[in-house]
This record gives sequence, structure tokens and C-alpha cells, in this order.
Amino acid sequence: MDPISQGALGAIAAATLSKPVRYRWALAVGWVGGMLADADIFIRSESDPLLNVEYHRHFSHSLVFIPLGGLICAGLLWIFLRRLIGFRELLLYATAGYATAGLLDACTSYGTQLLWPFSDLRIAWSVISIVDPVFTVTILGLLAIGWIRSCRKWAWMGGTFVLVYLSIGALQNHRATSALVELARNRGQERASRFTVKPSIGNLLVWRGIYEIEGDLQVDAIRVSLLSGEVIVYEGERMRGVDLERLKGGLPESSVLRQDLERFNHFSAGYLGWHPDRPDVISDARYAMLPQSAIPLWGIEFDPDQPHRHAPFLAFRDASPEALKKLWGQIRGEQ
Repeated sequence: MDPISQGALGAIAAATLSKPVRYRWALAVGWVGGMLADADIFIRSESDPLLNVEYHRHFSHSLVFIPLGGLICAGLLWIFLRRLIGFRELLLYATAGYATAGLLDACTSYGTQLLWPFSDLRIAWSVISIVDPVFTVTILGLLAIGWIRSCRKWAWMGGTFVLVYLSIGALQNHRATSALVELARNRGQERASRFTVKPSIGNLLVWRGIYEIEGDLQVDAIRVSLLSGEVIVYEGERMRGVDLERLKGGLPESSVLRQDLERFNHFSAGYLGWHPDRPDVISDARYAMLPQSAIPLWGIEFDPDQPHRHAPFLAFRDASPEALKKLWGQIRGEQ
């Protein structure tokens, strides 16, 4: 999730464990704890563009790292708060806040290595968008009221809202997946496989549906009504799939580019497609500004003539008014 949501949920977790007289301190410490795991965004290299995407939501978000993350957070804050709050209490609030980071990120579609170092699986439950204003604004509002009134019940209300909202996201994910399978069946594509849905930016109504067919990737937008479950399909595009083994076979086994292909494939959960307008770009097909579009949010440049150079990481974010208007129309259910 975005850093504000991370901090807010960390504050909620810490506040539910606090004493009434420590409520505001718990909010503040938990907020810092909830955001600290994302300090991994500073792991980057000018010579290796994929280092950042490889290590974001990596060890710092794993379950086994929570005690150490909480200790680091408490240690940093102890420098400033040692005369105001005991270390054991500070550690409790910091650890509670830190514990929420990986779990909340795993609820998104990006992929989080919760099980590191035992597994490098990037867990993505895909029940909420990375940016969701309804989710964020609601918990911020409840936290603000709790801060003003210094009352712990508002933190409990915030926690309850989070669980309910994520449960709705899980239900919507199931509905959208069922609709995607039915869509492929109606198209006569009985051999379709790897059905996946991802929430589009900022809502739980419109989902990006992806499935594999004959080595290619089909993407469509699927709108699912919250109350009735009614489905509207916005037909999308078919992306030419990437034959990863063939590409790797044409490169030296120890080449940097071959390793980058493997790293990007792992990061993208195997959803690789060729950019429709850039024949030299391999896309992460999971994401697009418009959920039915084959234009990705990002990808890597593939140049087999330079096998010992790191693959450049490219962004194609289109936040133009026209694109946002189309997405808003889909959220509203316009045909």
C-alpha cells in the first residue's frame, strides 16, 4: 500500500494495545513502525535498475523480520523519546505497527516475500489496490477522531473497518475470477489457463483480468457490482506472450541480461508480454493504467546484442485526463 495507509494501519495496531494515557504515543510510534519496512525503497543501484524492484517488499516485509524491525524502530525512537516513555512499551507499539506492513502489502497485487528466507514466493492476495482512497481516507478519519478524543475505541473501529473492507475485496476478487473464467468459456477458449484478476487503481469495482491462451495473454476489464454482483465486461487486448526459454537460450549462460530476464520474470510472477508499441520491451502484464489495455505500467528493454549490460527498467504510466476519465467511466459502470 501507499506509505500513508501503511502508517495509519500501524497506528491502529499499536493503539489497540495501548493504555488510555499512552494512546497518542501509541498512535505516533505505531505510525512510524508501519512505514519503516518501506525504507527498502532506498536499496537501489544506478548500474543495476532491477535491484530496487527485486528488494522492494523483500526481507524487510517478511514475517520473521518483524521482531528485528520492531527493535530497530524502537531503538531509533528511543533516542528521542527515552524520557517520555519506557523502552518495553515503546518496543511493543513499534513492533505492533511494524507487523502490519508486510501483511497489508500482501493484500495488494504487487507481491510480498512474507516467507523469506524460507521461500522467495512473492505473495499477492490481490484484494485491494496499491492506492485506494476509500480505504485510506476512512481509516485516517477514524484515527483523527481517536486522536482528538484520545479514545481507544476509534482504533478498534478502524481495525474492524480494515478487516471488513479487505473481506469485501476478497469477495470481489472471487466474483471477478469467476466472471473471467466464464468469459473465456463463452469465447470458446477451453484451453485458457492461469486466470488472475487484479484490482484497478483506487477501487474494488473494476478488475484487470488476465489469462493465458496459446502462449499469449488476454487482458480484459471486469466490473463487478458490490451489492448485486452484476458483471460488466470491457473487452481488452491480446498481448503477445514471451517465450522466456527461447530468449534465454539465445544468450550466454552467465550473461547479465539472461539473469535480468529471470529476475524480471520472478518479479512479474511469470506474466510477461511484449509491449504492443515497443517490440524491444518486455512488459509486466499484471498492471496497466486502463485495466483492459495491453500498454503496461512498466517493463524492461531487451537488447540481445548487449548481453552483458543490465536491462533498463522503463515506466509507461499514463495518468492523462483522458485515461482517468475512461477509468472513472468504468468505475461508474458506463457501457
